[in-house]
Amino acid sequence: MSVDLVVSSERVVTPDGVRPAAIVVAQGRIQNIVPIGDAPPPHAAASVNAGSAAVLPGLVDTHVHLNEPGRTEWEGFVTGTRAAAAGGVTTLIDMPLNSIPATTTVSALRLKLQAAAPVALVDYGFWGGVVPGNVDDLEPLLDAGALGFKCFLVPSGVDEFAHVGESDLRPAMQRLAARDAVLLAHAELPGPIARAAPQGDPRRYATWLASRPEDAEVEAIKLLLRLSEETGCRVHIVHLSAATALPIIERARRAGARITVETCPHYLTFAAEAVPDGSTAYKCAPPLRSAANREQLWDGLARGIIDLVATDHSPAPPALKRLDSGDFMAAWGGVASLELSLAAVWSGARAHGHALDDVARWLCGAPARLAGLDRKGRIAPGCDADLVIFDPDAEWSVEPVRLRQRHPITPYAGMTLQGKVRQTFLRGVSIYENGRTRERPEGQWVRRAIVG
Repeated sequence: MSVDLVVSSERVVTPDGVRPAAIVVAQGRIQNIVPIGDAPPPHAAASVNAGSAAVLPGLVDTHVHLNEPGRTEWEGFVTGTRAAAAGGVTTLIDMPLNSIPATTTVSALRLKLQAAAPVALVDYGFWGGVVPGNVDDLEPLLDAGALGFKCFLVPSGVDEFAHVGESDLRPAMQRLAARDAVLLAHAELPGPIARAAPQGDPRRYATWLASRPEDAEVEAIKLLLRLSEETGCRVHIVHLSAATALPIIERARRAGARITVETCPHYLTFAAEAVPDGSTAYKCAPPLRSAANREQLWDGLARGIIDLVATDHSPAPPALKRLDSGDFMAAWGGVASLELSLAAVWSGARAHGHALDDVARWLCGAPARLAGLDRKGRIAPGCDADLVIFDPDAEWSVEPVRLRQRHPITPYAGMTLQGKVRQTFLRGVSIYENGRTRERPEGQWVRRAIVG
């Protein structure tokens, strides 16, 4: 088999550690990883020498809202996948909302595919949705290629994706367990939120924070753990913000619970005490909590209680973010960070004494396992040649207008981050290099192998 590409570096991040190596690529896959001196000569292949810059696996972001079709004016596959490529994300998994229709039926999944296939610059997959009344749609969605399912335990913010309660969850989880499919859950319960119901200035961040208490997350996670034990269904907690849930998750894991957990770059970066009143770019649900809570989340990552980091990239037009009024209670809740996740997480990880292989585990390997993508998330023979040349020592300032997401709204505006993506390869094809994205869409659909 002829070699198409060789990428060499003094710091190649593999599952076995970071070392000098050359990555040999043929037909879009990694054929071998060899000492730099043993790489094929340049005339046999395209050759890229990254020098002291690191080579990481392409990121796998399992929590992305691209909103197309139906709300492409919020974000879409054109802008979203180009932001992904610039941030080193080579595979993204799209959430079943906020598109119209929501991905709760096979016909809706087909509409998603029609929107993505002609324009996507990175590989893409889809989560289906669990909503009241669609239990009979779950297995057909799996057979059609859905990677698993997402549900909300509180109102989602859009009418097309209703939240579920225990009576909806139990039969759905029984069906998913029979197929060993994972259920991703927005874990907040309405009860504690209703009881909180604070009265205060809607421009004050403290008002929004008080309206979404930690108990809402904790009680939801307890419910999901109980139903998981009852049904045998795998559960994944998305965007954990409440560190008070970590001991509960740790005890459940030790008892054999089938649960995995993610947090997001913004929960690891920002703290409630530093959010300016009226700055609705910071609004998300669950909310950003205290600096002490943030440090507990870092500890949870270090100890393996939190498995991975995903963006929950959830953009909206400026009018919905209520930038003019600064009304936290009325603003759309979502942080757009698809292009920034690697640099943001690396900046925090480095400050906490972590290394590049830790970041690769959280942003690449563990998300690929969650989605069941055995050829993604690792630099290893047989895997797709999804590679990121990343300068971990570069510093740069976030200028929102230069980001490729549809709307230049981000709480990272003006922030200095460490680590810069220099080049991104998807299956051996360069799709981003030093500020320029490839014109031709190279993305392919990744789907679930049929089980059961």
